[in-house]
Amino acid sequence: MTHAEPYWQAGQEPGRQVVALGVAVILTAVAVDVLLVGRLTIFFDLCFTAACLLLATLVRRRDFLLVAFLPPLLMTVVVAFLALVARDVVADPADSLLQAVVSGVATHGVALGAGYALCLAWLGWRLHRGGNLVAELSRELT
Repeated sequence: MTHAEPYWQAGQEPGRQVVALGVAVILTAVAVDVLLVGRLTIFFDLCFTAACLLLATLVRRRDFLLVAFLPPLLMTVVVAFLALVARDVVADPADSLLQAVVSGVATHGVALGAGYALCLAWLGWRLHRGGNLVAELSRELT
């Protein structure tokens, strides 16, 4: 009889796949928001926050560090991409690229802070409740 893993140890996805999923989810939220409203709204903020928690849940323990740095990087890259292709979505069209990126990240800073806090808290809780990572890695290698 096999025993089910507790939900804090359930994430088994490699870090690269989790990053790819995060990018896909966030770009989908951007596309939906821009197509429906023409700019980023609270819908994007809620999707970003939920995606950060989802990524922290899905990643395997040895790739925690990659996901721990992902939310601010993901927000900055998405806003920079939007500032390049459709500046009016994240800032004033007359703004420079740097100003549009800073303005876009600042505008969605609450979502970034909430998503990052949830991500780090969930990773920390999984790490605390999951036992010894060194022992787990040595079992995988043998």
